[in-house]
Amino acid sequence: MVIKVFLASSSGSTAIKKKQQDVVGFLEALKIDYAPLDIASNEDNRMWMRENVPGEKKPTNGIPLPPQIFNEEMYCGDYDTFFEAKEDNTVYEFLGLTPPPGSKEAQQAEKAQKLHNGSGTEEDLDDDTTKKDLVEAEQNGDAHTEEDSGEKAETDAQEENAEEKEPAEEDEESRKVAEEEEQEEGEEDRAEDDLVSEEEEELRELEEEEEQASEED
Repeated sequence: MVIKVFLASSSGSTAIKKKQQDVVGFLEALKIDYAPLDIASNEDNRMWMRENVPGEKKPTNGIPLPPQIFNEEMYCGDYDTFFEAKEDNTVYEFLGLTPPPGSKEAQQAEKAQKLHNGSGTEEDLDDDTTKKDLVEAEQNGDAHTEEDSGEKAETDAQEENAEEKEPAEEDEESRKVAEEEEQEEGEEDRAEDDLVSEEEEELRELEEEEEQASEED
């Protein structure tokens, strides 16, 4: 695959020249082979570039400016998208090339592949372990809550039974007190009856004595 960079060798724009130098210099620094294609001196290059740049990538006037970058027939992008790829360390992906082993982009791609395949790193394992610990802690917390609830229910039941027993004991005590009071009242009544009987007996004796005295007179 050949990287094609469409340039304007005789451009009068300083900005365009700077952008072209930036792209070419970066490709040479990475030792990426490319083919510079001049649109200023070659009408076919200029027409091919204009026809193959996607419509949504063209400016409002419809004429794309250099530099424009292709991988064979595949459009890669203009200077702005190239600059973004350079900042993100994704130039090889931008160009449709496989990054060389050991490069930052290769390491990033390898890490992304591992994450995609689900093979976790040590950090992922740590996260899984932490999640597992949290789940176990929550389950233990639920178990403790259930135990506490059971103990509380048992305590409440005992308290209710104690409360039920207390009124029963109070009723028993009240009944005993009432019986004792009735017994005391009965004894008092009997004492009063005995006292009345004694008084009646004394009255009868006095009456008899008076009658005897009257008869003697």
